[in-house]
Amino acid sequence: MATASLDELGAQLGIVLRHPETIHQAFVHSSYYNENAGAVAGHNERLEFLGDAVIGLIVSRLLYERYPNEDEGFLTARRAALVNRDALAAIAIQVGLDRYLLLGRGEADAGGAARPSLLAATFEAVAGAIFLSEGITTTRGWLRRLFAAQLDQTGAGEPPKSAKSRLQEWMQARQHRKPHYVLLSTTGPPHAQTFSVAAVADGERLAVGEGSSRQRAEDQAAASALAGLLTEPEPPTPAPVKRGGRRG
Repeated sequence: MATASLDELGAQLGIVLRHPETIHQAFVHSSYYNENAGAVAGHNERLEFLGDAVIGLIVSRLLYERYPNEDEGFLTARRAALVNRDALAAIAIQVGLDRYLLLGRGEADAGGAARPSLLAATFEAVAGAIFLSEGITTTRGWLRRLFAAQLDQTGAGEPPKSAKSRLQEWMQARQHRKPHYVLLSTTGPPHAQTFSVAAVADGERLAVGEGSSRQRAEDQAAASALAGLLTEPEPPTPAPVKRGGRRG
């Protein structure tokens, strides 16, 4: 990644990047590092771990300040709507982070630059890198600007429901059954684990989700399950029984 590109990224982010080498590492996917270990200092998984905590802390404070009279459940639902995988991936695309990704050949050929989970992880890594290189004040100002529109969109009415809540309500209302979640696997080192979880109901596997925490994996599985259920055709309505006329 050229210095000019990093200067351009700094302009996009609205930050003067004082330590570009830290920001550079935020874009190095483990697949690229595995193929080019001598060319880069490391990959971005540790920064992703740090950035996840930084984003959670700063967004939590933004919500705490904006809604001084709301309880924990309200604030938790708001935060879940703002920092889930798809929301973070959308911001990553908006900022143009996908243009700076360094992926291994196989990951790139498989379309890794468009995968929401990879984009969300990159956004978290960038947040971690900015926190390390520029400090908490700059990071808070940057994230405040990025999340301003989303905060306004979720500022009225009832708090958004999680994918798990929406799936449970839909299934109980239409199928009279309740989903639960089964941990399938946990992979990766302790500081950068990936959880795989299945959404299950009455022994039927509805969908599988992955995430950097079990909660994220469950939310992803619930969202996938709900999307699949909503695209299923409704069962046909039985035709009314025709009765014959009275016989004389």
